[in-house]
Amino acid sequence: MKGKLILEDGSVFHGELLNNIKATGEVVFNTGMVGYQESLTDPSYCRQILTLTYPMVGNYGIADIFMQSRKSFVNGFVIGELCEHGSNWHYETSLADFLTKQGVPCLYNVDTRAVTRKIRNAGTMKGIIVSEDAAQTEIDELFAVPIKKDVVMEVTTPEAYTLESEKEDAPFVVAMDFGVKQNIIKSMHDLGFKITVVPAHTTAEEVLAMNPDGVFLSNGPGDPADVPEIVEEVKKLIGKKPIFGICLGHQLLALAMGAKTYKLKFGHRGTNQPVKDLRTGNVYISSQNHGYAVDEESLKDLPLTVTHINVNDGTVEGMRHNTLPIFSVQYHPEAAPGPDDNMYLFDEFWAMLKKGE
Repeated sequence: MKGKLILEDGSVFHGELLNNIKATGEVVFNTGMVGYQESLTDPSYCRQILTLTYPMVGNYGIADIFMQSRKSFVNGFVIGELCEHGSNWHYETSLADFLTKQGVPCLYNVDTRAVTRKIRNAGTMKGIIVSEDAAQTEIDELFAVPIKKDVVMEVTTPEAYTLESEKEDAPFVVAMDFGVKQNIIKSMHDLGFKITVVPAHTTAEEVLAMNPDGVFLSNGPGDPADVPEIVEEVKKLIGKKPIFGICLGHQLLALAMGAKTYKLKFGHRGTNQPVKDLRTGNVYISSQNHGYAVDEESLKDLPLTVTHINVNDGTVEGMRHNTLPIFSVQYHPEAAPGPDDNMYLFDEFWAMLKKGE
């Protein structure tokens, strides 16, 4: 059936509805050519309407091994061509079947480049997906529904679990799950870490009682300022254990240290973001998914040094404490968009923990 995406500024984009499900959420775009399943199941997209700029989606189907969380948390999916039949040796089901089973509203045959241009010029904004003949009263009611802010508790693991290591000298890490992608946990476990993943509401006292060698702060959705209770727990961990943070974990760490964060105009979401390591001068191509950033100006009077910047806009992509074993990055080293050279960050975490023995 016919459907449309309506933005809060009145812009309308027409397409076809895969399933007659309404949606409301912040409309964002991702520029990756591949990785639609990873994006759909990345908890960092929770409560958002995800738009893909690549024109053909679903051409290699869906497979369980690419799931990044237990389910899809996106509120809606806007794409160009929806491929009915995927071709891949991992293929298990079609994208259309996956979206239907997950209950994800999907609008396809949309000019997603036009949607992207609008968002890039005007900034991210609220939007809704409705049928073409939706009444104005229905549209008004959907726009009146506020977008839920504190979404970390919605995506975190409901209970703690442990991945053992076969290495006798394996560092033991407690990973605080704010919406962690499974490939992060897998990447660390494959290197040999023993990992206990705990829910986001776990207190610092409970983490320290496990006596880990280090603490990992994961990625996740939303504004870091919306979870002050988590920031307070992170504060209690500083100086007690080595800490490594990624994405939301990076932002929460900055807030815990006294820095500030701010909302980007349209965020960084894609697989081709160039990041410069200021320590070496090397530039890496990274995968990113975030709508907030650490305010570099707010770091100047703190014992923190910026280690990485985004080559495109100069925003902070990494920082390190000047004296304590603490560092973090804004991008996703585990999400290799071709090259996998960002995996060195997990090696640095390993070396940091072994040095502390």
